[in-house]
Amino acid sequence: MHTKVRVQTTINGEPQEFLCEPRQSLLECLRDLLGLTGTKEGCNDGNCGACTVLMDDRVVTSCLVLGVEAQGCQITTIEGIARGSELHPLQRSFLENAALQCGICTPGFIVAAKALLDQQPNPSEDEIRLWLANNLCRCTGYDKIIRAVKQAAEQMQEVNA
Repeated sequence: MHTKVRVQTTINGEPQEFLCEPRQSLLECLRDLLGLTGTKEGCNDGNCGACTVLMDDRVVTSCLVLGVEAQGCQITTIEGIARGSELHPLQRSFLENAALQCGICTPGFIVAAKALLDQQPNPSEDEIRLWLANNLCRCTGYDKIIRAVKQAAEQMQEVNA
C-alpha cells in the first residue's frame, strides 16, 4: 500500500487539493482525481505534447511531471483557457481553420500556443513552428494549426490595439 500525499495547488485559477500517490503523474491526477479530462494522454512518455499544460506559466508535458510537484504551483489546463462560455481566440481560430480532427492533440497545441502568444504576441510562422515542435498531430497536418495560431495572434492584437 502506498502512502498518499496531500497536494495543494491552484488549477485554472481555483484552489485545489487532492491526494495522490507519489508515483502518479500530474496527467493522472488531473484526469483521474480532478476530472479535468480535457488534457489528453497520447504517448505517456513526453514525446507527443497531447498532455501539455502550463505550470507556473511554463509549458510542461504533464505525463512527465509528478502530481506531488504541483504543490504550491499555478496550473493551467485547456479547461482554463476559455473565459466561461467565451472561447479564447485560439480556440475559435482552431475551429474556423479546421485545425483539428480527432482532437487528441488539440488541447496540447492550444495550451502551448497560448504560452507562445503570452510571450510573443506577434510571432512569425517560423517562431510558431519552432514553439510547437514538441506537439505532434497525426491527423490534421500542421499548416492549418500554424494558420490558426497566426490568425489568433492577429485577432488578439486587434483587440489589444
